[in-house]
Amino acid sequence: MKSPAAPKHSMHSGPSWPAHHPGLDRIAGAAARDESFYFSHFWLPLLAFAILAVGLMLLHGDVWVADRLYAWQGHRWALKDAFATQTLIHIGGRDLSTAAWLAVAVAWLVARLRTDLAHLRKPLAYLLLATLLATAGVAWIKSWSNMDCPWDLLRYGGDRPYIGLLGLRPVGLSRGVCFPAGHASGGYAWMALYFFFLAARPKLRWLGLAIGVGSGLLFGVSQQLRGAHFLSHDLWTVAICWMSALGMYRVFWGRDRVHERADVAVLERAEVLGAQPLAARRQDLA
Repeated sequence: MKSPAAPKHSMHSGPSWPAHHPGLDRIAGAAARDESFYFSHFWLPLLAFAILAVGLMLLHGDVWVADRLYAWQGHRWALKDAFATQTLIHIGGRDLSTAAWLAVAVAWLVARLRTDLAHLRKPLAYLLLATLLATAGVAWIKSWSNMDCPWDLLRYGGDRPYIGLLGLRPVGLSRGVCFPAGHASGGYAWMALYFFFLAARPKLRWLGLAIGVGSGLLFGVSQQLRGAHFLSHDLWTVAICWMSALGMYRVFWGRDRVHERADVAVLERAEVLGAQPLAARRQDLA
């Protein structure tokens, strides 16, 4: 009897040609994932902003909310000068946000001096500039926009008519200086922590986002209770702060690096299953 024929070996057999692992398809699909990232981080937030802006500014949602806050306080802004809203949240919150920014600046300087913290230099620099850009952007728009605070309006005990964002003001009526919400920007600017952690420690990115959104809501709602802003003023501040954070993330890490950390994690898992060594694939990401 003839012995069974030995299996033929193709040029692709052997340890140098490991079995394909589906996870490596994610590397080849980097462009598609990049589009997915910007869809979820840019286009969806922009769509939500547009829908809410129409509801608040064109369909009078602003007035509907302010009417109820005003009526709830006895048809006056009873919390305008309250300790909690004026001293604790408005003044104290502003000072706390400033102190946090200075702390990040100090942390960046320390990271510049210590080699063991070199990996944090770029994320900390990003956080410094992203928060600064957000607050400066809000302040700049506020310097030339022309909308009044609710407490200035005849409807809420003031002496001015309500004029929309694009409305023409009567001659002799001084300009409004209440749009967008400046104080809330001191909270919402910290949504940049989402991208800071996305670069430095991705598992904490949602915590970073929660810190920014939570502090912004606290500052913003407090100001609305005082009669200082309409809800749409805060909405615009949220949009400016988020887009500033996203834009700076794009500047710092760019299109080719958006998913590098996710790719490395996939490669680490794939290597365990016998795919191409991670060290070799890392070179493709450089």
